[in-house]
Amino acid sequence: MRNTSKLLAAMAALTALPAQAQDNLEIVGKPVAHGIGFQPAATELASDLHWLDGMLLVIIGFITLFVTILLAYAIIRFNRRANPTPAKFTHNSPLEVAWTLVPILILVFIGAFSLPVLFKQQEIPEGDINIKVTGYQWYWGYEYTDHDFGFESFLIGEGKVLNDEVVAELEAAGYSRDEFLLATDTAVVVPVNKTVVMQVTGADVIHSWTIPAFGVKQDAVPGRLAQLWFKAEREGVYFGQCSELCGKDHAYMPITVKVVSQEAYDAWLKGAIDQYAGTPLDFDVASAN
Repeated sequence: MRNTSKLLAAMAALTALPAQAQDNLEIVGKPVAHGIGFQPAATELASDLHWLDGMLLVIIGFITLFVTILLAYAIIRFNRRANPTPAKFTHNSPLEVAWTLVPILILVFIGAFSLPVLFKQQEIPEGDINIKVTGYQWYWGYEYTDHDFGFESFLIGEGKVLNDEVVAELEAAGYSRDEFLLATDTAVVVPVNKTVVMQVTGADVIHSWTIPAFGVKQDAVPGRLAQLWFKAEREGVYFGQCSELCGKDHAYMPITVKVVSQEAYDAWLKGAIDQYAGTPLDFDVASAN
């Protein structure tokens, strides 16, 4: 199966099939040198997570500053030189009530904002595009269930060493050497501003499908079907990685998603249906039954 997938990818690159209509996209979602923040948010889910993270950072910052000030005050005010005769009381009811209630109120405040974000992720809407994702050791399989076709996605550079041959493969697929270990020979292609629902499972061990710029991460558990959804708001190429330790080649199991215009997606879809023998767009399912 892997050789077949690689052969199809090579044929597509050489013959410029419609399945390549999404080329020349900006590469948006990838790690950057010396980066300390998140990848740019490309979905509402990711934007919510970034905002929530910023809010929590502010709260944690104030708590850390407050505790540091208390520690400094206690060190200065109650050291042996400044306070040679320490007090011997054992209780302070107002203080004990305060340090119990204040953390509860902080947690309730955090929960009031974090739970809606969680529910938005877990309440799966109706999908404009439906894809089944299967994790294998060590590659991904994708089925576009609306049109009954699928393909497999492998790391470009099977030997995991960047050489001239691998650079040529990357360039043939529309990437550069900077995308080595990130790019795959085939990519998930979805239209911009459309709801994509994915069913995620594993074929052998537990994997995890994640795209940081989309704010999605879902374990692929053998024997179970889980779901995730996203609506990408910006065209571009986005990268992810298997995020569940799954064996010796776990580090070489990347994910590539290309978000394209509706016109480019329609052209890609037609070519992909022809290439992977899916259900034609003009096929009337009702009359076939």
